[in-house]
Amino acid sequence: MARSGAVAIGARKLLVAYNVNLNSTSTRRANAIAFDIREAGRVLRDGDPLTGKPILDANGEPKKVPGKLKAVKGIGWFIEEYGIAQLSLNLTDLDVTPMHIAFDEACKSSEERGIRVTGSELVGLVPKQSLLDAADFFLKRQERSLGISEREKIKIAIKSMGLDDLAPFDPQKRVIEYLLADPKEERLVRMDLLRFSEETAAESPAPGGGSVAAYVGALGAALGTMVANLSAHKRGWDERWEEFSQWAVKGEAFRNELLRLVDEDTRSFDRIMQAMQLPKESAEQKADRRTAMNEATKGAILVPLRTMEVCVESMTVMQAMAETGLKASVSDAGVGAMCARTGALGAYLNVRINCAGLDDEAWKKDVLAKAEHLKTEAERIEATVMATTLAKV
Repeated sequence: MARSGAVAIGARKLLVAYNVNLNSTSTRRANAIAFDIREAGRVLRDGDPLTGKPILDANGEPKKVPGKLKAVKGIGWFIEEYGIAQLSLNLTDLDVTPMHIAFDEACKSSEERGIRVTGSELVGLVPKQSLLDAADFFLKRQERSLGISEREKIKIAIKSMGLDDLAPFDPQKRVIEYLLADPKEERLVRMDLLRFSEETAAESPAPGGGSVAAYVGALGAALGTMVANLSAHKRGWDERWEEFSQWAVKGEAFRNELLRLVDEDTRSFDRIMQAMQLPKESAEQKADRRTAMNEATKGAILVPLRTMEVCVESMTVMQAMAETGLKASVSDAGVGAMCARTGALGAYLNVRINCAGLDDEAWKKDVLAKAEHLKTEAERIEATVMATTLAKV
């Protein structure tokens, strides 16, 4: 018998259930604030804005006053457990109305009605970017540098929106990306300094020079970022906070990329080892093994090459900080440049030694030319930064 069927799949953007806490017990007042905010707004009524008779338009439909925020639904209610009124909001499109904007508008509307927002409550999970965007929003208001660590930004977002007002807020259990993260993907960078040095010194070839080069580069980027953040917060330089914040943001991005490369270098070595273990009894198996070895080796070359690129790019931060940053920290910019140069040259050695085992001569030639150029740039910029630094210390 002939049969047919269909599969229907629906998709929508992530909905975030978000409650805002008020220093009030009045559901009526909470509803009024929710109506101010939500996209649907409120029905125009004769007399009492909540219980009065709706005012109708020419078609007999209730007239409405739209709320302040798109993609937001909401009501007010009283929570017996906490003894407070809340705004219960559904944020249906975080690209249109982020969490921090909903919170900020709730604060404004509450204040207009003599009520204070004491904090907020997240129901379920939230994307990491929502908290990072919130942190940037509040940092900008304070004219503070945005180039700080993700951990610090998450903490600022939690405190700024009072997400821990009613109960502790653990990002590891409430942020989607943290719940989905595989600890094995960041095995090395999650170690403390002592454990990392022990792991490096152990009787195994990985982690080796490639991972250490990336980590040294990350330390260099961290120092450049530190000088930028200190400069952004210097007394008397308030009008320059944004200039230094932009440098700090760049430095933080370089630091994070280099930390990723710490583990990626070890993973690339593991892929070579896996290729080496492939069977090679038949001619076909030998050909497959050789192809796998070449591909794995190329990966093990491209990772330190990327480390070189990021180390050299990060040195622009140290150079700028040596020239225009806080003079008391100019030596830190110099140390950062030396670390970045060391990271670049260490990765350069890994590029060269891994190229030795590759059969693709044309590909190898192109990569080695890039590596030589990056090595020259790293040495040139470090010399410039050191000259600037020594002239000021």
